[in-house]
Amino acid sequence: MPESAPASIILNAGAGQGNAPEQARQIEERFAASGVPARAVLVGDGAQITQAAAAAVQAGAPLVVAGGGDGTVSAVASGLAGTGIAMGVLPMGTLNHFAKDLGLPLQLDDAVAAIARGRAIAVDAAEVNGRLFINNSSLGLYPDIVLDREHQRHRLGRGKWRALLAACVHAARRYPVLTLQIDLDGQAYERRSSFVFIGNNEYRMEGFNIGERASISGARLSLYVTQRTGRFGLLRLALRALAGRLRQARDFDMVTARSLVVRTPQRRVRVATDGEVHVMESPLHYRTRPGALRVIVPAAAQAVQEKRQ
Repeated sequence: MPESAPASIILNAGAGQGNAPEQARQIEERFAASGVPARAVLVGDGAQITQAAAAAVQAGAPLVVAGGGDGTVSAVASGLAGTGIAMGVLPMGTLNHFAKDLGLPLQLDDAVAAIARGRAIAVDAAEVNGRLFINNSSLGLYPDIVLDREHQRHRLGRGKWRALLAACVHAARRYPVLTLQIDLDGQAYERRSSFVFIGNNEYRMEGFNIGERASISGARLSLYVTQRTGRFGLLRLALRALAGRLRQARDFDMVTARSLVVRTPQRRVRVATDGEVHVMESPLHYRTRPGALRVIVPAAAQAVQEKRQ
């Protein structure tokens, strides 16, 4: 990689441990030791991450590395999709679903080495009303829990797990039910549900790999709609969803498609994408973007992904 075009590392200042500027310097040194000149940029929120990714593209960076959790990776990916610029991932979040599903190393040194020595493969993204996501999107109970959880943490000062439990209890009391019309392959279906989940490719819902994807290159969306399971059943589903461990398929109606439309009587509806909540206009247009992202993976992970395609 030429000295005049270093890789851009977009590092979430809240990810990882310790002093963020010192951590950024150490990561730059790790990349340099691996033969990849790189410059780290510290960012604080989704808007800054998106701006940093756009700046890296405009500057002609040959590689952009997302350092943080799934939200950080998703924000960087939204700036890179369709550009052909490769993305590296330093998994520094709590769950790191995208990295795990691609077979990326979770330890920092191993992740740096994998980016320096790996190869880029094409993987799918998805979008709803133009907003890109790499893992999943949801309606109903989940966005309410996310918003309440953040209120519990930042305004009331509660710890992560205590805030999550309180948010789930509050959501179960409200028991929000959505009236939906889902347009799928030319057919319209009417449903009432409190939990709607749309995945970028198909999620496993059974066995020891619950909540994982066998492939992110199948060019499909997976739609899961809960059956009416009552307040406590929905509470269990929400907890499993937040932990990336949705229950077995018997609790859902499930289909796959390349695109779908979700309509609600409400003009505006809360929609979660990769853990971030946004208010969007109904109808919600979902579509897959096959091969829109180029992601650096180790050789072993590349072979597994290619076998699954």
